[in-house]
Amino acid sequence: MGVLKDLRIKPGGRVKLKDYDPAALDGMPEREAADAQTDTWTQRIGDLQDKLYAEGRRSLLIILQGLDASGKDGTVRRVFDHVNPTGVQVTSFKTPTLLERRHDFLWRCHAPVPARGDIGVFNRSYYEEVLIVRVHADELLRPELRDCKDVWETRYRLINDFEKLLETNGTRVLKFMLHISKDEQKRRFIARQQDPEKHWKLAAGDFAERQYWGDYTKAYEEALAATSTPLSPWYVIPANRKWVRNYHIAHVVCKALEEMDPQPPALTDKKLLTMKFA
Repeated sequence: MGVLKDLRIKPGGRVKLKDYDPAALDGMPEREAADAQTDTWTQRIGDLQDKLYAEGRRSLLIILQGLDASGKDGTVRRVFDHVNPTGVQVTSFKTPTLLERRHDFLWRCHAPVPARGDIGVFNRSYYEEVLIVRVHADELLRPELRDCKDVWETRYRLINDFEKLLETNGTRVLKFMLHISKDEQKRRFIARQQDPEKHWKLAAGDFAERQYWGDYTKAYEEALAATSTPLSPWYVIPANRKWVRNYHIAHVVCKALEEMDPQPPALTDKKLLTMKFA
């Protein structure tokens, strides 16, 4: 429990990512024991999702944010390995389409919010609108907003209101920032270059965006501080080691589902218990 509290950003405080070690092993068991515990939690997540689906009253939205190569796809594969595929929906957000750009910045993210009974995972999310859009405001921010001094504070407030709306309607929100070092990102990019099966992951933007590392750090720090709330907290996950990343996220997700304590409805037609099959 103490480790999770250390990873969770307190509402209203300042955030400095240099205070969070992306290679941290604080509170971690040995690798073999950690992997075994992760397996236990992921199986428990699968069991609890079945109950969540049967209950049909609430849902869970998990947001994964992080710089390129931080492990968002790997997290989905590992943490939700035991969840029934019909009960989890993964949505990856790419560059907004022309239609999406004609709407408000939250429009494209509302429809994929998980229905009651489901778990939803956002691989990137509406937070891109205060991250990459902020770093590249001259290109990506709508022209009429570029001289607006409070555009980011307004978006933080609207995001908090949006998440409050989701919570009010039965969707719990968990948010994870997968924190890796610049050196670790470089190692992962080189590994992609050297592995033919990972060549498809390479993109020119991966190399270009590294020059904005400091800008992204500042954008993340301000966004995390402004939008970590009691209802929808942010967790900064040390993600240099994949097994550590999986351990922490599986723990938080499992704990959240246990707190939700989904209850399948009671059987109303007792005759079904004694009915004979043909």
